[in-house]
Amino acid sequence: MENLYVNLGENSYNISFHSNFSQLTDILSEINAPKKLLVVTDTNVEGLYADEIMKLLKDAGYDAACYAFPAGEENKNMDTLLGILNACMEHKLDRKSMLIALGGGVVGDMTGFSASIYMRGISFVQVPTTLLSQSDSSVGGKTGIDFGGAKNILGAFLQPKHVYINVATVKTLPEKEIISGLGEVIKHGIIRDTAFYDFLSDNVETVKALDPETLMDMSRTNCAIKAAVVEADEKESGVRAHLNFGHTIGHAIESASDYALTHGACVGLGMIAASYIAEQRGIITDTELESIIDILERYGFETRVEIEDFDKVMAVMLSDKKNIGGKIRFVLPTSIGSVDIFDDVSGDEIYSALEFISL
Repeated sequence: MENLYVNLGENSYNISFHSNFSQLTDILSEINAPKKLLVVTDTNVEGLYADEIMKLLKDAGYDAACYAFPAGEENKNMDTLLGILNACMEHKLDRKSMLIALGGGVVGDMTGFSASIYMRGISFVQVPTTLLSQSDSSVGGKTGIDFGGAKNILGAFLQPKHVYINVATVKTLPEKEIISGLGEVIKHGIIRDTAFYDFLSDNVETVKALDPETLMDMSRTNCAIKAAVVEADEKESGVRAHLNFGHTIGHAIESASDYALTHGACVGLGMIAASYIAEQRGIITDTELESIIDILERYGFETRVEIEDFDKVMAVMLSDKKNIGGKIRFVLPTSIGSVDIFDDVSGDEIYSALEFISL
């Protein structure tokens, strides 16, 4: 077992990397987890891992129950939140109890938000099972739900007590979900780590083959990048906004498509659009833009999609919670390995970028 320490003062925690779930109860013991637990998952993950997790917990003497809600981004809403909270009450969780988020990003976000408001806040542990959640959403303490057509517009910051990453779960994912997760992985290389970007570029085939050793190395480095950004800016008042590279247009396309496209696929499109704006401004070179498009293509991303309504995408962007003073904030690359924040991107530049990624 290897740990990565996320240093956030009293909110600090470890991320541990594994090839199975066998050490989960050891971890719970190390963090002095209470005996009363509620495992929150979705109907997809329930059939894969819930029985194994529940047996581990009960064999170790935990008073554990499991609640599964319907899978899918469309269920990241108030009704599901209330369902989780009702399950907390039915299982008689108190202020010392703990939630365990077993699943992808939707499960992690919903569970974390539930933990943040149940009895004014209880603790939770992340057990991410998708590449997307292992690469991004399980680390950093952002929780939330979609509301009023806006993604993650309601939420809270609540750091987990631990993040338990079992890289073997990636092998049960459909290809589109693996591609989705790689969107965030590639993003971390572009915004902060040229060497990691080069590693991803040089190891396309072994990553796509889900080689266990490669996955473990990739996960450790990826999480270290994310953790370093979070340590520098826990509540997104500065440098943490760099993690939004690709998300301004990406979230808008995702919402405008009614979530027909995966989050990571949309982040990929958003990264290309943002990089195109940067290239048109002369901030990055044609070669750098082509490199970003090339690495995404080699990992199986669609780099052009049909966008039926540019105005709808723009309307979603204008309602984004990341905007300040009515201005759309963009994270643009200044090189591969570095980004900066801009609030002067014009509507014409955005429409031009949308045309660039449109079929």
